[in-house]
Amino acid sequence: MTLQKYMPILATFATILLVSLFAFLVKLYRARVKIARLRNQGLPMPPWHPILGHLYFCYQISSTLPKDAHPNYLPDMIRRKLPDLGPIYYLDTWPFGPQMLVVSSTRGLYQITQEHSLPKYPALKYFLQPIAEGLDLVTMEGNLWKTWRGIFNPGFSAGYLMSLTKSIVAETETFCGILERLSQEHAVFRMKDLTDNLTMDIIGRIVMNAELGSQMHSNPLVDGLRMQVKWLTFGADVNPITRYNPLRPIVHWYNSWRMNDYVTRIIDSRFTELQSEEGTVDKGNKSIIDLVLTAYLSGNAARKSPAMDSTFKRFTMSQIKLFLFSGHDTTSSTVCYIFYILATNPVVLARVRAEHVSVLGPDASKFASVIASDPFLLNELPYTIAVIKEVLRMFPAVSGTRAGEPNFHVTDDLGRRFPTDGFLVWDNPQVIHRDPIYWRKPDDFIPDRWLVAPGDPLHPVKGAWRPFSHGPRNCIGQELAMNEMKIMMVMTAQRFDIGLAYEYLDRTKGTKAITTVNGERGYQIGRAQPSDDLPCRVAENSG
Repeated sequence: MTLQKYMPILATFATILLVSLFAFLVKLYRARVKIARLRNQGLPMPPWHPILGHLYFCYQISSTLPKDAHPNYLPDMIRRKLPDLGPIYYLDTWPFGPQMLVVSSTRGLYQITQEHSLPKYPALKYFLQPIAEGLDLVTMEGNLWKTWRGIFNPGFSAGYLMSLTKSIVAETETFCGILERLSQEHAVFRMKDLTDNLTMDIIGRIVMNAELGSQMHSNPLVDGLRMQVKWLTFGADVNPITRYNPLRPIVHWYNSWRMNDYVTRIIDSRFTELQSEEGTVDKGNKSIIDLVLTAYLSGNAARKSPAMDSTFKRFTMSQIKLFLFSGHDTTSSTVCYIFYILATNPVVLARVRAEHVSVLGPDASKFASVIASDPFLLNELPYTIAVIKEVLRMFPAVSGTRAGEPNFHVTDDLGRRFPTDGFLVWDNPQVIHRDPIYWRKPDDFIPDRWLVAPGDPLHPVKGAWRPFSHGPRNCIGQELAMNEMKIMMVMTAQRFDIGLAYEYLDRTKGTKAITTVNGERGYQIGRAQPSDDLPCRVAENSG
């Protein structure tokens, strides 16, 4: 009787499972047939299985890497294993990931980012939704994107950012004070924690004219953003508990409320001050939001209106949160890799220090005031800039994902046409940055490749350096990032000796797992930061 009572429920569950299984098998069949047709046309791809697709092949590649290695390494490892495969090929990882077209040639990348800028992949919008509510410059398209990119472009111009150098210097001085304290404590620490706070505070000043102070204490905006980031997902997690966590919407709502409350108060305060007749702000002290609001007021007939247009305000808030998230994290990781390179390349460090002395003078304690008074000296440090560019080549912080379109094909050097419709089109700089076709000794750190004349074997091939992407959708914050890194190097390289503490960490863990990628102990993990967030020791430079 008891079993009969529950038979209808059990039958319903069984039906749901069978229908779900059938739907899954249909999708799997369609996915594999789609790739099989392209394979039969002779289009390149790694060894493929009609049921597993490229899953087993990708597993074989991944098993040679540390378990936490960034997925961006996968296409480069495929290139190394299959050097004759070519720079454009299909990768079938369904259902654990989308079916992809990997593009890693200068010609192919030009087609998808400049000749015909493909739209961003939809999963990226899903990922950024809890940060920017779907109103961000990264995932906007068409005229809406053009409008808002035009609104913020002036604030990120090279000339305007130079006028804000004092703000970057001020926050970097706080960072140097923390390093000085740690040098006295002789402690092992994780550099990524410090650089995250540094870049967050810099962006707070540059974008909002707000002193967040996260290097010294907790801040509700920063705390909310960091918690939000921990709960972000592309919606393709293998673990269903992670993918469908019922707490995620609640956490996202709460952190969005915290961030929006803080940013709203900043915008309202700046708007009120700029709107008032007495609210004149010296151009040299204007943040990017001041510039945006000033332009808004100058073009607004209702200048005396007590309230800002609600739509304009929502979009502005979304860009601010986007800049805080993407700008601080990518720059923070690159700053860590600058320290990593200087710690492992004493000859490079010595040349950097010598250049700083020759341009800025013999007294390192005055470097901050020198560049604050004459920011354009930062452009007279060619070797320092070369080091930054080479770091970005070897350890790019981001990759790009585009959505294929009907009737749009990517053409390779052999004239083969690759359909893009229904595929994620992967623009991964890790591959092209390590390809010997474009770079001599690609796995070696050689800053001089950025100093030699065209025609020299070391000279970079046009279009092969892509840390900020190319075309109209390139990174709006690249000038700011470069300025931050130049200032950080000027203010720390002469003053501190940074030492890596990986050996100490490995002894503590007692691990025998794979711990290097391409011979680098500081391989990229997570959001492209160095493994273990770069464990370090620091000492003041006595030389």
